Amino acid sequence: MNDQRPKYGNHKTEIDGYLFDSQAEARRYQELKLMQAAGEIDALELQPVYEIMVGERHICNYRADFKYYDIKKGMAVVEDVKGYRTSVYRLKKKLVEALYHVEIMEVEA
Repeated sequence: MNDQRPKYGNHKTEIDGYLFDSQAEARRYQELKLMQAAGEIDALELQPVYEIMVGERHICNYRADFKYYDIKKGMAVVEDVKGYRTSVYRLKKKLVEALYHVEIMEVEA
């Protein structure tokens, strides 16, 4: 039996058959579903993966929490629900933003 607490105090939560890393991420998913139903956003994607490459060499992957198209802003949005920003996360965020010319929006947990 695993009696260990989660490293950052998060609790995995399942909604619609998807397992989210935290309750905050699950809540944000529910908000985004409502926004999509209201026609505010489109093309909601869960856990999109971005490859971090240097030349032809694969270094690692970055997995965001959500990606969607904001109809009012007329642009794609990449989101990450964050309670704690590790140094690895901060580095991957900078690399993805530079390589893919996107801005990763952080939603507070």
